[in-house]
Amino acid sequence: MDLAQSATLAAGLAWASGLRLYAVILLAGLLGRLGHLKLPDTLQILQNPWILGLAAALFLVEFLADKIPAVDSAWDGLQALIRIPAGALLAALALGEHDPAWMAAAGLLGGALTAGTQAAKSGGRAFINASPEPFSNLAVSLGEDALAVSGLWAAIAHPVAFIVLLGLFVLFLAWFLPRVFRGARALWNGLTGRRRHAGP
Repeated sequence: MDLAQSATLAAGLAWASGLRLYAVILLAGLLGRLGHLKLPDTLQILQNPWILGLAAALFLVEFLADKIPAVDSAWDGLQALIRIPAGALLAALALGEHDPAWMAAAGLLGGALTAGTQAAKSGGRAFINASPEPFSNLAVSLGEDALAVSGLWAAIAHPVAFIVLLGLFVLFLAWFLPRVFRGARALWNGLTGRRRHAGP
């Protein structure tokens, strides 16, 4: 892979990891094993049958947990501790055949991108879970499944289109995340204020 292809793969892995880490590992490993994706040497471990089996099992758990309101928020909170460093690692390893400085930069930027995707996903789902009906949560979760897979596929098959869409996503993050933080702060202030008023 040349530098541009490696960088696009790194961005795709990092971005999609913020949505569905285990699906990303499973898909990249399967594509590499079946000969549809030439993984760099530093990522060929993803093709190992044991890694594929573990990723498939964890993806199944995540697929089910993410469809249950409240459980999905707890799962996202736990997975933030895993997705962000894993996304950074995958991005760095995607540039493992190039200069170590590029590899380090990919790890830093990849971690930031995974964190942004994870924050947007968790913030959006927290607001959706406030609705009492379960169907919007299920629809959004299935949409995230499809988005992670199609996004990684686009990074591999249509890198220019993916980079354009990624730029739009970063602009969306700049608009959306401050609103999520303000909403969470207002919710927290409302809850703590209510407790103070309900106290003796």
